[in-house]
Amino acid sequence: MNSKLYVGNLSYDTSESDLRNAFGEHGSVGSAQIVMDRDSGRSKGFGFVQMGSDAEANAAIEALNGQSIHGRALTVNVARPMESRGNGGGFKSDAGRPRRY
Repeated sequence: MNSKLYVGNLSYDTSESDLRNAFGEHGSVGSAQIVMDRDSGRSKGFGFVQMGSDAEANAAIEALNGQSIHGRALTVNVARPMESRGNGGGFKSDAGRPRRY
């Protein structure tokens, strides 16, 4: 298991300090990060918490998945590696292809 957790369905009012406090009740928290939109600077509604061990991560999942913070029921599970986004947003170059008229 991985001790990095995904935390989803966060209220826009939830802070990284709120995450540290909630998860800290179930073990040591190495880091707590809320993902922010780079254009608006507002929370995207999810984040990540690094727990001290796999056992602490499992305890936090059991205790906090479905629990409410700031009026929102959290989704807590093991974080998966980020998937590749492909080749730049779907734009395909026509360079080198013959034109059809």
